[in-house]
Amino acid sequence: MHDARSAIRLSLIVGAFMLVGKITAYWLTHSAAIFSDAAESIVHVIAVAFAAFSLHMSTRPAAPTFLYGYERLTFFSAGFEGAMIIVAAIVIIVESVQKWVAGLQFERLGIGTLLVLAAAVLNVGLGYYLLRTGRRTNSLILEANGKHVLTDSWTSFGVVGGLGLVLITGWKPFDPILAIAVALNILWSGGHLVWRSAIGLLDYSDPDAGRKIRDKLDSICSDLGVQYHGVRFRSTGHRQMVEVHLLFPEATTLEERLPIELGTPTEVVTHLESLEDHSAVHRHDHYTGKPQ
Repeated sequence: MHDARSAIRLSLIVGAFMLVGKITAYWLTHSAAIFSDAAESIVHVIAVAFAAFSLHMSTRPAAPTFLYGYERLTFFSAGFEGAMIIVAAIVIIVESVQKWVAGLQFERLGIGTLLVLAAAVLNVGLGYYLLRTGRRTNSLILEANGKHVLTDSWTSFGVVGGLGLVLITGWKPFDPILAIAVALNILWSGGHLVWRSAIGLLDYSDPDAGRKIRDKLDSICSDLGVQYHGVRFRSTGHRQMVEVHLLFPEATTLEERLPIELGTPTEVVTHLESLEDHSAVHRHDHYTGKPQ
């Protein structure tokens, strides 16, 4: 988790640096395409700041009022970043159309293009680093951030290409057209992040993950001579949570009695523990925060 925190801090620092560079480029050129790139960078810095907070919260231990911990903030963070990207895309489209209608005026496109190109190259390296670290640490927050950074870099390369066409041909509408194309691209990216967040919060059961879990259970239960059913699983963004009912020759009455005692519809999920090493394993209760 230390690697994940370091990566998100690096992303925030570089993102802030990129934002300053792109705002400078827009101020120099008044280009709609560069504005679109700078607008996405603003979104990126806000989203990364929220992602850093979410990463900090998601690693906190469970508490009496949050018995399953805070890890599902991961999905909320990804959804927030996706929503911010969608807002940025809409702003870019509106601003580009307004600039086109009002009349296009550019200054110092050469310097602005070089600044955006430098930002794009730097973002490629950062994006792949975040993706690699996110997959290694199983952090959806870092993966979402890495994809956003890469999207930002491809956007910047597109802007550079469009401004190059303006410089070569002198046809100014290339600038707003490219800005709108960039906005549509990041709109798709933001929508994808929101969708991934939604299915995570809704506990979508990935068929590949389910198949892998059942294959392992088949092998383990065969070795132990027991049976199982009622497999359920979900991802918290950091880890997989699996519930399974094990079947033994002799039944107990706990699952029948507890709902009766509580007086409400209740589903009881049980698990087995070794009596001999129970105290050693549970020196601290991760669910209630109280000593055993």
